[in-house]
Amino acid sequence: MLDTIIFIIAAYLLGSLSSAIIICKILRLPDPRTQGSGNPGATNVLRIGGKGPAIATLLGDVLKGVIPVLAAEWYGLTTLGLSLTALAAFLGHIFPVFFRFQGGKGVATALGCLIALAWPAALTLAITWLIVAFISRYSSLAAITATLLAPIDVWVFTQQIDFTAITLVMTCILIYRHKGNIQKLLRGEETKIGHKTVK
Repeated sequence: MLDTIIFIIAAYLLGSLSSAIIICKILRLPDPRTQGSGNPGATNVLRIGGKGPAIATLLGDVLKGVIPVLAAEWYGLTTLGLSLTALAAFLGHIFPVFFRFQGGKGVATALGCLIALAWPAALTLAITWLIVAFISRYSSLAAITATLLAPIDVWVFTQQIDFTAITLVMTCILIYRHKGNIQKLLRGEETKIGHKTVK
């Protein structure tokens, strides 16, 4: 039990390292929390800094989910321990202790967690995101679509109750975090991928 708690704390702290904010500071770009959509994530970094910083942000956010879960799996934690470690990394990204708890929406980090927990499901969801994003040009719509399918995909590929349950929890949080995007989509006001909007 102590081992699991240590991994949970470590995963949360790693998740709290905001890739978007750190990369923007290094590259002397505007703080993503104050520019564009105000979300410290890859899509907003794309708007304010271009493809290079956005790709670096995306990779960093994904690795925050992959690394702690793989480390916990290597150590030998139970499926419940792995699931809680994944949730901690995910929550760290959304509520980062190092950045006044102002984090991103959590899609990339959730994907990273799923890559470590069930990579076939993560691959299916990534393909879903790409297809919806390519057709609609809306990153948020792609994320919402993939998120809603996540628990089903995880169950199909793993048959693990713990993994499926934690994915369902992350799905509910992600949908809530996207409520503003959902409202904008319904009003036809959501910003499309590649459109730069700087306040």
